[in-house]
Parts: sequence; structure tokens; C-alpha cells
Amino acid sequence: MNSEFSSLVQDIGEQGLLKRLQRYCPPDVVGDDAAVLSTEPGKSIVVTTDVLIDGVHFSDITTSPEDVGWRAAAANLSDIAAMGATPLGITVGLGLPGHLAVSWVERLYQGMSQCLQKYDTPIVGGDIVRSPTTTIAITALGQVNPLQTIRRDNAKVGDAIVVTGIHGASSAGLQLLLHPELGKNLSTRDRTTLIKAHQRPQPRLDVLPILWKILATHSPLPTPYSPLPISGMDSSDGLADAVIQICRNSKVGAVVESTQIPLPEAFHSWLTKEQALEYALYGGEDFELVLCMPEEVAEKFVETLEKNAAIVGTITNESTVILRDQDKKNPDQVLTLNRGFQHFG
Repeated sequence: MNSEFSSLVQDIGEQGLLKRLQRYCPPDVVGDDAAVLSTEPGKSIVVTTDVLIDGVHFSDITTSPEDVGWRAAAANLSDIAAMGATPLGITVGLGLPGHLAVSWVERLYQGMSQCLQKYDTPIVGGDIVRSPTTTIAITALGQVNPLQTIRRDNAKVGDAIVVTGIHGASSAGLQLLLHPELGKNLSTRDRTTLIKAHQRPQPRLDVLPILWKILATHSPLPTPYSPLPISGMDSSDGLADAVIQICRNSKVGAVVESTQIPLPEAFHSWLTKEQALEYALYGGEDFELVLCMPEEVAEKFVETLEKNAAIVGTITNESTVILRDQDKKNPDQVLTLNRGFQHFG
């Protein structure tokens, strides 16, 4: 067996592993105690950190090392997108057991690089420590025009609630990986699509230029006295969580129309309506954007993105977030955070 693939992390040590991993970073950025990243005048630096733990966020049963790397990078880029920012680079902190294969770590970095290359985002440094459990901590750095920063606390009564993409696919894909006996009536294509949604999510940095262009023609330009008329976050913890968090921070309520939530096509022949909504509202890890904005802007945004966005509700002056069935077949429900994933729940 090739010694390069059979060697262990404990065999080559921290410096040996760092030497290998630095091949994935620009040579003029790594090597000092910290990375220095140039930015432009009138820009703010955005920093976000996400931690993934073996057995909690990934496992060998559901995720290859490359997919773990992709998902870890995508999660952080999604946070950058949710702020309206452009990514500059990431740092990677690893906690590794000594008996872990070096090839696993290199494959992890290959997956991260595959995701980051799509968005011209480099790995600019990090740290490695010994740990009984494989742990990945990524800090992503981005920049944003201060007047175009998307925050959670700016939703206004009457705003439309817009979501990009579809919801529930990632959670469904995870269940298919954990329980292969599920979805026996799914086609191979549908099964593969749902699993890919879990293993290779796409951060929605692509929609930001479209949003800024629409705002430039359909809304007054933001100023320090007239802030950006948009509030939002990503749906990494589920659609219900995102709407509730925005409403809490903005001190408003919302009505979400259950029939307007975009679902994967595969759900219609596989799940009941109740099951499909459970995945969409509480499954999480779809990494789509949930945005609140004036109705005129929302309609133009959705029209431009066509099937890749939908208006799912309205911001209200109430204190609760209500799930409403336009067909009146089901009573209103109050959405809560209790049904979504909670690390210490």
C-alpha cells in the first residue's frame, strides 16, 4: 500500500500536516501568525464562525470527507451571503484524533476547495490540535458596503417574506442516507437529487447581485438615515427558525402561507403534506436565503429568479408567527423554535 495514503496524522505530526495543507492556500497569505486581507475604502469586514462535530453534524455513514469539507465551507459562505457580503477567505481550525488517516484530512480539504473555488474564496490559515473527536471550526471573512448589510432586525409590517430555492430537500436527503428503506417509490433521479442537496448544498451568493440591481431601480438608495429596506438570514436551521428569528429581532409577527412554500418535486409522490411541511419548516441545512422586503421589490425579485424564489408570507404587527393554509383545510398553527434542531435540546 502507498505510504502516502496509509500514514496517520500522528505519524507526520502537526508541522507535517500543516505543510501538506498549506498547498491548498495562496503562498503569499499563509505562514505568519495571522492573515492580512486587503479591503476597499467604505467596506466593512464580516466574520462568521461555524463548528462541525463528528457524530453531530456528519458521519461516515452519510458523508464522505469531501462532502464534509464542502458542507463546512458552504455553511460559512451561506452566512456571508445572508449578510449581503462578499467572501474574502476562510480559516480552518481542526481538532483531530491521532489515529485519523491523513488521507481523510486531505480529502476534507479537497471538498472545501471545490466549494470555495466556485466563489473565488481562498483558505488563508487555521490551526490544528489533538482531540478525541474530529472537530472542524471554520471562520469566514467577508466584506460588505455598510449601507447594504442585511440584518435580522429591519423587517417592517407589510413586508413580503421571500425565500430562495426549495426547502426540505437537505433534511429529506439525510433521512434517505440514514434509512435507505425510505422512499421506495422514489425514482433514482429523485433520490440522488435529495441526497445531493444534503451533501453538496449551494450557498446563495449568486442572488445578491440580482437583488442589488433590483433595489437600485425599485427602491431609494440606502443612506445612514434611510437604511436598506431588507431584513433576512439563511435557513440553515430551518425555514420556521429563520422567520421566527427575523420577527423576534424586528419585534414583529408574520403569516406564512403553507401552500406557497417551495418544496422538492419528489415530495409530492413520496410524503404527505404534513410530512413535507415538517421537512421544509424544521429540517434545516437547506442554506437558502429568507428575506423580508417591500412587496414591489419582492415581486420583481421573484419574477427575475423565476422558479428559484417565492413569496411565502407577510410581516404583521402581531407577536406570533402563524402558518396558514390558504385552502382552509387545516387550522392556523403557531410556529415555534421547539421543533427544530437544538444542540442542547
